[in-house]
Amino acid sequence: MANLVYFDLETKKIASEVGGWGHIDKMGLAVAVLYHAQRAEYSIYLEKDVDRLVADIRRADLVVGFNVLRFDYTVLSAYSVFDFSSVPTLDLMVSLEEKIGHRVGLDAVADATCGVKKTASGTQAIQWWRDGKQKQVAEYCCYDVKATRLVHEYGVKNGKVAFVSHRTRLKQFVPVDWASIGPVSHLTGKAPVAT
Repeated sequence: MANLVYFDLETKKIASEVGGWGHIDKMGLAVAVLYHAQRAEYSIYLEKDVDRLVADIRRADLVVGFNVLRFDYTVLSAYSVFDFSSVPTLDLMVSLEEKIGHRVGLDAVADATCGVKKTASGTQAIQWWRDGKQKQVAEYCCYDVKATRLVHEYGVKNGKVAFVSHRTRLKQFVPVDWASIGPVSHLTGKAPVAT
């Protein structure tokens, strides 16, 4: 894939501060990270860089993220009139939810699949942001992007990933067909309309 990017962002506020999960667009962008697979490098964006972030996402042949459709793109919608549903996107959480019938967190998948655990939580990142620790938030976000990339690469190579069920506490394997996904929007299931 010519321009494959992995994406995650952290916000300035939690859901309860903006009126609940129905107002994700009011949480505010603290830090966003893209990992450009072709160049094997990370790009870090702050709120002032949102136009460059949106432009880089629009140029991607495929964006891979974890809960990117419901969360990250909704946060960005407050900053841009661009229709993010037109971006060729593979949301690993949505893909897994379709297979197992319920949501599963990145930590449960990355740990069971690759032996990689998250370094903190989103709420901890918000506290760091408020404490002026921007570098720590950026490092945390980079690490989540790396965990997402490792899970995706494992799934592409092996046709399956694992997770630890929060109900049974048992490791379970899930077949995935991520190797066959090219520039297709996982949100719509069809090729995006050119913009």
